[in-house]
Amino acid sequence: MKTPVRLFSAVLFLLLLLVATEMGPMVAEARICESQSHRFKGVCVRKSNCAAICQTEGFHGGHCRGLRRRCFCTKHC
Repeated sequence: MKTPVRLFSAVLFLLLLLVATEMGPMVAEARICESQSHRFKGVCVRKSNCAAICQTEGFHGGHCRGLRRRCFCTKHC
């Protein structure tokens, strides 16, 4: 009679542990807005150059995108 009680308590413990890990902290992800840079000239090759120009425009960062390699600035909406 002891074995089924131990088995039941072990399964219940594992179930509670699984539920507790799935219900981690609820963090809302911020949306990212993009805009093409107005000051960046030429072909965008390095992300760091694009990000530096975007920061002078008031954005948080930037990255190169597309076939024509344009610089797009990013910020949290």
